[in-house]
Amino acid sequence: MLNNAVDTVVRLNQVVKTYQADAVAVPALRGVNLQIQRRSFSMVIGPSGSGKTTLLNLIGCIDAPDAGSVEVCGQSIAALNDNALSDFRARYIGFVFQGFSLVPVLSAYENIEYPLLLLGMPPAERRKQTLVMLEAVGLSGQQRQRPNELSGGQKQRVAIARALVKQPELILADEPTANLDTETGAAIIELMHRIQAEFQTSFVFSTHDPHLMSHADCIFSLRDGKLLDDATGGIA
Repeated sequence: MLNNAVDTVVRLNQVVKTYQADAVAVPALRGVNLQIQRRSFSMVIGPSGSGKTTLLNLIGCIDAPDAGSVEVCGQSIAALNDNALSDFRARYIGFVFQGFSLVPVLSAYENIEYPLLLLGMPPAERRKQTLVMLEAVGLSGQQRQRPNELSGGQKQRVAIARALVKQPELILADEPTANLDTETGAAIIELMHRIQAEFQTSFVFSTHDPHLMSHADCIFSLRDGKLLDDATGGIA
């Protein structure tokens, strides 16, 4: 594991990201500074186009900033080459997507086990950790079922277990309750909060869900690619 003495799991300093749409430059993030504490349940909110997904992509080491620095789990991302970055992401970061992104031909058990296969974990250890996560998300009885045999809430539970099975320091969740009904979404929020407390994992969400926001330890508001000061509604 990386240095756990560091109190922040994510640190961004003057981060800028711009995309090209045909011949037009579209600024996604404009000089963002933020720090996210370890073992926190943190939310990134804002209207569509505010930069939420871009921010998660940078924190998740899927994309790189045009300017500024990104530090995740005590590691400067700019210091890693492509192979080291892939290895870092595989070991330290888990992802939960609003569309679940499960492999349709694999069972619930196999979907959860898959990240451990990529890490080269021995079979006995893979089985132990996969079964622990199936039980943690309440799906021990559905381990042989494929995604098309599961409800939306069950699919999201598989996705959460898959993200957690490698015991990452950080989990990023992009609108994790967006495709769920209110009751199922509330159950998923309760599950993630319980798991966050049990496994001491840091969660960072993008969301529009007021119920999810009500569970936040910290909320970061974006507008037009800039971080707002929630106390004043102005630019931080």
